[in-house]
Amino acid sequence: MMLKQILIIEDDIHIGNVLEEALTKEGYGISRAYSGTEALYVLSDAKPDLILLDLMLPGLNGEEVLPQITEKEHSKGIPVIVVSAKADIDRKVELLLGGAADYVTKPFSMKELLARISVQLRKPAGISAGTCLKYEDITLDTDTHTVSAGGTQIRLTRTEYAILKLLMGNPAQVVTKSLLLERISEDTPDCTDSSLKMHVSNLRKKLREGTGKDYIEVVWGIGFKMRKE
Repeated sequence: MMLKQILIIEDDIHIGNVLEEALTKEGYGISRAYSGTEALYVLSDAKPDLILLDLMLPGLNGEEVLPQITEKEHSKGIPVIVVSAKADIDRKVELLLGGAADYVTKPFSMKELLARISVQLRKPAGISAGTCLKYEDITLDTDTHTVSAGGTQIRLTRTEYAILKLLMGNPAQVVTKSLLLERISEDTPDCTDSSLKMHVSNLRKKLREGTGKDYIEVVWGIGFKMRKE
């Protein structure tokens, strides 16, 4: 199962940290933006599964950012939950009609927010994501369980395939070793803490042999992530 990614757009560092801690405990991958301009930059390079949007942001505010998120082709279909201290009913209605999936007023109950996030992520996406994951010139077909790099098919073990699928599904995030072991146990039972390093090493070698490029980065003491050029 791929980690669901949530982008927190919030300039208040304390609130952002509280949200990140709670959501990480729930098993979500988190990215952060501290202004509207930064949020649009992050979204130009990554597509999260859900966005938490504060309205009172420096530079471009939340009201200005929302239509740009919902109208951009790359970001269409991503549910946006507005999290704001503004409690005006007319403002809420306007934002909901303008593309927000939900509106939560600060101060909020974390339990309620988590429930609202869960509801949004259970909804089927408007457009099918297809059966392929792509990262640079790597293609992973989740139907046929085949992987190609640079146009050449790469033969992977069941464990190597499960590791690559999780990393490619979360290309902007560092996936910790413990979370990696927990998630891939659904696809393969033969990977343990002591053997994980060997499996990743073999995977990196196979991908490198086909293209001469190293696609997986080791983040020492934490885990692994896809290497960005």
